Amino acid sequence: MDDKQKPNGIVLTEAQQKSRRQRSVAIALALGVLVMLFFAVTLVKGPAVLVRPM
Repeated sequence: MDDKQKPNGIVLTEAQQKSRRQRSVAIALALGVLVMLFFAVTLVKGPAVLVRPM
């Protein structure tokens, strides 16, 4: 077998890899902001979050 085989699948260009990294970072930041927003709302509401009329 030859050690220099072509990789299987899709090979991305440098520009596509950079675009993918930027998109991944943007998604991670958006998810982090959403988590912090939910955390802040929970802190502001306090224990009353669990007290609801049935």
